[in-house]
Amino acid sequence: MEFTGKIIAILQPRGGVSKSGNEWKSQEYVIEDHGQYPRKMCFDVFGADKIEQFNIQMGEELTVSFDVDARQWQDRWFNSIRVWKVERVGATTSAPMPGSPVPPPAPTSAPEFLAGDAKDDLPF
Repeated sequence: MEFTGKIIAILQPRGGVSKSGNEWKSQEYVIEDHGQYPRKMCFDVFGADKIEQFNIQMGEELTVSFDVDARQWQDRWFNSIRVWKVERVGATTSAPMPGSPVPPPAPTSAPEFLAGDAKDDLPF
């Protein structure tokens, strides 16, 4: 699933040590869309490497791809919205490296017609 909007809050990072002895780190963010009735979503990024890689900043326009999962704890259920991909809105796609060959566009074998080009007159 995806959500596009502006980062409006960056919450305090959380961390600790798992039962197996591994350190973990999680960072939560709040994003708001630009609809008539703006919706907000709080999501988390898990892992110090992902937090650093995504480098999410306050006020940025982002599209985040996420998974939703639910967990039970003490007879209550909690949703987890975990982001696995972040794209900057308006960011260009990666440009080819200088000096790398760029293949020319493939020629089309049939002419392209627009709906306005259709006429009842036959050309013969």
